[in-house]
Amino acid sequence: MTELLRLSKRMSELGLCSRREADEWIERGWVRVDGKIVSELGSKVFPHQRVSVERQAAAEQSKRVTILINKPVGLVSGQAEDGHQPAISLVKAENRWSECPVDNQFHPTQLMSLVAAGRLDIDSVGLLVLTQDGRIAKHLIGQDTTVEKEYLVRVEYSRPGRLPEKDLRLLNHGLSLDGKKLIPAKVRWQNDDQLNFILKEGKKRQIRRMCEMVGLTVLGLKRVRIGKVKLGKLPEGQWRYLQEDEQF
Repeated sequence: MTELLRLSKRMSELGLCSRREADEWIERGWVRVDGKIVSELGSKVFPHQRVSVERQAAAEQSKRVTILINKPVGLVSGQAEDGHQPAISLVKAENRWSECPVDNQFHPTQLMSLVAAGRLDIDSVGLLVLTQDGRIAKHLIGQDTTVEKEYLVRVEYSRPGRLPEKDLRLLNHGLSLDGKKLIPAKVRWQNDDQLNFILKEGKKRQIRRMCEMVGLTVLGLKRVRIGKVKLGKLPEGQWRYLQEDEQF
């Protein structure tokens, strides 16, 4: 027998919105199942049932912003912690990149429900995504995400000579963290002291820990791409809006 699913979970699976958005829309009477409005939280549906949303939901979703920040060292990605400022503190009119291509006026209400879709360590720099759009957050940090993240990593080898080729192959595939094998990565030398990493997962301090395992010390780490969206010329400490034609 086909199993019943929570309506909010089913809406998230279908890519309509996040679960939190789904609950809001259900309460407002903006969700239909097989053409009938369902407004009770916790309602369940079968996978074969048709779920649709009213135009008001789509209109509200279109107003939600996604912001790209070039995060500097010393800021945390999410909530403020240990006296360190969060990256969202940079999102104000005076820090907006003068070359931002989106004709959108900044307003403090855009900070509401703006969450980091992924993280960068406090001592790492580069591309950080903050979004009000649950679909984008799920796409970037959901359990089944396969979105590539690209990093430039300045390293120093702590042993005599140069990193052996076999250890470079280990960085690409063969290491384990927290008792689990890492999925294959793409790691190559960018220049004499800098590696290029492309990952499809993001365990805590993953690159630094991978490097330690083969005798490398990370001196600097910069994220330059998430999916098809590049950091580009965005200056450190500044932000811009995601363009309509940009997709991760």
